[in-house]
Amino acid sequence: MKHASAPRTRRPLPLPDCDRLVEALDTALRTLFAEAHSTRPFPGETGSDAGLNAPARRRSAQLMRVNHSGEVSAQALYQGQLATARNERVRALLARAAREETEHLAWTSRRLSELGGAKSVLDPLWYSASFAIGALSGLFGDRWNLGFLAETERQVESHLEGHLKQLPAADERTRAILEQMKQDEARHAVAARQQGARALPLGLQRAMRVTSKLMTTTSLWV
Repeated sequence: MKHASAPRTRRPLPLPDCDRLVEALDTALRTLFAEAHSTRPFPGETGSDAGLNAPARRRSAQLMRVNHSGEVSAQALYQGQLATARNERVRALLARAAREETEHLAWTSRRLSELGGAKSVLDPLWYSASFAIGALSGLFGDRWNLGFLAETERQVESHLEGHLKQLPAADERTRAILEQMKQDEARHAVAARQQGARALPLGLQRAMRVTSKLMTTTSLWV
């Protein structure tokens, strides 16, 4: 006589604890409503933008607003991923990268102000959506979490390369910031792959590009 096998139970997905959620809320409030600070020198401090005419200055400000919104989203992504990451080594990598993204936030905020530009009014929306996406990636496991990090940084690096080509030639100060950010993003992607990041399906990569395009296009004007 065959014995009925016991029903298999699904292992519940890990949920963030209260301390992580409080920390994430604190970071959200500081990102959206306080000025970020950088422990590193501001890139381009000795650079010049004296040759910028009014249209070129407006163009630089538009590009920097997009990059500032991107750094707001980066803060949210990392905090979402940290909230659901399981492995302490992965959490350490995410936390280290998040600290550098805070510096990027400070650089882009200051430069945007110098150019006379305004931050995107949609930043709270980008933050909320990005946090949810980051938390979801972490729920699928650390290798997927790292894979999402690596692909995000790869796409950001490509985005920054595009902005460097569009930037007015006379804007040395903004150029130095974007070049340093590009180097940092590339390093984050390499670190994620070294930790065992899983390659994301092409369909998901395309969806990420579409989402990023929506944010960057909208932040250019609003």
